[in-house]
Amino acid sequence: MKVVDLPGSDHPLVTLRHLERADAPAWYAYLADPAVVEHTSWNLRCIDDLQANFDDYASAEPSSPIRLAVVLREGGQLVGTIGFNAISPQHRTAEIAYDLAPAVWGQGVATSLAASVVDWGFRHLGFLRIQATVLESNERSIHVLERCAFEREGYLRCYRQIRGRSGNFWLYARIAGVR
Repeated sequence: MKVVDLPGSDHPLVTLRHLERADAPAWYAYLADPAVVEHTSWNLRCIDDLQANFDDYASAEPSSPIRLAVVLREGGQLVGTIGFNAISPQHRTAEIAYDLAPAVWGQGVATSLAASVVDWGFRHLGFLRIQATVLESNERSIHVLERCAFEREGYLRCYRQIRGRSGNFWLYARIAGVR
């Protein structure tokens, strides 16, 4: 699914743009931070591990993931990404995913952008359901989802391998038109 029109950002600190290969060093730099890695399922050994993702994001296939760059309004530095994985055009569903550099944590960035991107997914991309899986230890992300009117639907035991061990996840979802 080639993205032309991007969602807006009302947050005074950041805006959104297309993610580019040139963003890989900045993206990898904060994804390698132990504070970021601790509560995510990323398992990167080096910057090259990100490269295949860019091919997926550039694909025009309707089920291809969409990932946008979160950049500072002043200076344009990449401080995060947000978008959709597991897109099903047939069922009109997707999974939201996001990550942020610690430098912008606690400033409402994730909540503001998640709300904007979810609304865009419903209105512009036609999704009927947007879900999220969040590692049970990721309290910050759980709060973001709850502030964005996602409902907790279940507990996924041993759902994904996280750096060699089984991880438990909460499943959250929002349905179009339900707030």
